[in-house]
Amino acid sequence: MSNNQCRWGILGSSGIAKKNWQAIRNSGNGKLVAVASRSEDRALEYIRENQAQVPHPEQPRPVGGYENMIAADDIDAIYIPLPTGIRKEYAIAAAKAGKHVLCEKPCGTNASNLREIIAACDEAGVQFMDGVMYLHSDRLPALRSVLDDGKSVGEIKRIMSQFSFRAPDDFLQENIRMHSDLEPLGCLGDLGWYNIGFALWTMNYQMPERVTGRLLSQSGRPDSPDSVPLQFSAELLFADNISAGFYCSFETEHQQWANISGTKGHVNLRDFVLPFYGAEAGFEVSNAVFEINNCMLHMEDHTRRIAVPEYSDSHPTSQETKLFRDFGDLVLSGKIDPHWPDISLKTQIIMDACLNSAKNGSREIEI
Repeated sequence: MSNNQCRWGILGSSGIAKKNWQAIRNSGNGKLVAVASRSEDRALEYIRENQAQVPHPEQPRPVGGYENMIAADDIDAIYIPLPTGIRKEYAIAAAKAGKHVLCEKPCGTNASNLREIIAACDEAGVQFMDGVMYLHSDRLPALRSVLDDGKSVGEIKRIMSQFSFRAPDDFLQENIRMHSDLEPLGCLGDLGWYNIGFALWTMNYQMPERVTGRLLSQSGRPDSPDSVPLQFSAELLFADNISAGFYCSFETEHQQWANISGTKGHVNLRDFVLPFYGAEAGFEVSNAVFEINNCMLHMEDHTRRIAVPEYSDSHPTSQETKLFRDFGDLVLSGKIDPHWPDISLKTQIIMDACLNSAKNGSREIEI
């Protein structure tokens, strides 16, 4: 291993990896060594496409075959954006080969699947982390400060979020997220993972006591053996009468908002997953004042915006760059942080329970 650079390999030539291609370059402590695809020609084509727009100082080499990437001795960490349905095999193989594992979400097809991956990483002494970018944004420490100040929100009572996009026809007919063998969790895995993760983060990873889920619509592409969720909603019920609700969908136009309500005010994030284009990431804190004076009902809007300087679009300050920088720092430190696999598993457990509830008439499931 290099003393000051984490040497990366990308396992697969997916679309999301194109964004992280730039994040690795801008991380400062990472070097993209290679990209693997099922054929070396496809890997080279992918590299040339990305290198033409965002060139790395040294062009990554193409690798034909995922196993050859995993066996390479000049790679420290592997980013795995492969479909969820086939991810476990390669994540476990990477861990056994001594490679640190950063994988896309959902991390497994179910919690049992993910436990196997995490166990393999634990046994090999390598870091595991999922690819949720907003957890690495400077916005979250600022938000935590507001939630903990005792006056902006007060006692948290309700967490709500929606993450959705309107999928075009070619997505519904061709995309891997519409194939039950490749992405069996559909919109719940692709989008709902973020909703659940945000609720857990807000609650300092206290687990809900009970959940209910509702499968609002489902479908599959023509060659899919089964349908996958297209629209999904759920309720998470925590101790002390605190609740969280979320909605995720491939059928509703772009929305990615989250709201945290308490006894003294509420916080609103309009872009909690992917910050809107610009030079900062922020949120609004509202503490409306309502006064009744006989016949006069007076409502005052007291809203303030809090923001941190953080560019979008894979800039060196962006959350996706910080994801790879944070992971690289862990690899270079030689220390394993158990927080990251722990929160991934908690997210997957809740997701499993939500889907179990939906498949059983929205029956309440105890966690």
